[in-house]
Amino acid sequence: MNEDIRALLEGVKTGETTVDEALLKLKLKPFEDIGYAKVDLHRKLRQGVAEVIYGAGKTPGQIIGIADAMKKNGQETILITRLSPEAAAEVEAVHPLRYFKDGRCGVIGPIPEADGIGKIVIATGGTSDIPVAEEAAVTAEVLGNEVVRLYDVGVAGLHRTLAHLDDIMSAGVIVAIAGMEGALASVIGGLADCPVIAVPTSVGYGASFGGLSALLSMLNSCASGVSVVNIDNGFGAGYLAGMINHMNVKKEA
Repeated sequence: MNEDIRALLEGVKTGETTVDEALLKLKLKPFEDIGYAKVDLHRKLRQGVAEVIYGAGKTPGQIIGIADAMKKNGQETILITRLSPEAAAEVEAVHPLRYFKDGRCGVIGPIPEADGIGKIVIATGGTSDIPVAEEAAVTAEVLGNEVVRLYDVGVAGLHRTLAHLDDIMSAGVIVAIAGMEGALASVIGGLADCPVIAVPTSVGYGASFGGLSALLSMLNSCASGVSVVNIDNGFGAGYLAGMINHMNVKKEA
């Protein structure tokens, strides 16, 4: 693969290939097929963020093999989500790994310095929402963002939310994570002047239907500027927040 890229760059140097043509070819460069997975080697080039390993349902050996392919092709930082402690221990024996137990995430390689345009605030309704919040927070940090954690600031004690108005009103993006009736997103959405990403969680009693009640509440929020990701999808929220927080950086580039 490196020889193909070298030939392509030589073509640009000699004028046989234009810069735009070379960029298009690089974006269309294929994956590496390792049998049980096809590792996308150019996702960062196409989307700005390298491929992330979803750990649930994969054996430790499969995770290690995918990480091997990524590292071999120059990916320095690898995020693994939904990683069990048992699988993390096996992966760590092969690849030095930082394991974030609360968020069930592992990171191989360095976490980059924050270079986003603002801060990402991660707020939870309750302590029980922290696993989803930590998945979002670690994801955002791996994508080069400064994260502020506001945990257990739900509407059952609204004064807890209002005690953090400075953080809420100065944020570049806010991720509001809540189960039960999911009201936190609407409250924060009515206070903030930035995008709010709502994450319903499966926390709650029987009538919460595993997070469906919170999901519907968030979808029906009357606060403008609130978007919603899937139930318990902290990764998706952290990823989207990171993209939003880098829009001006992308524009300047």
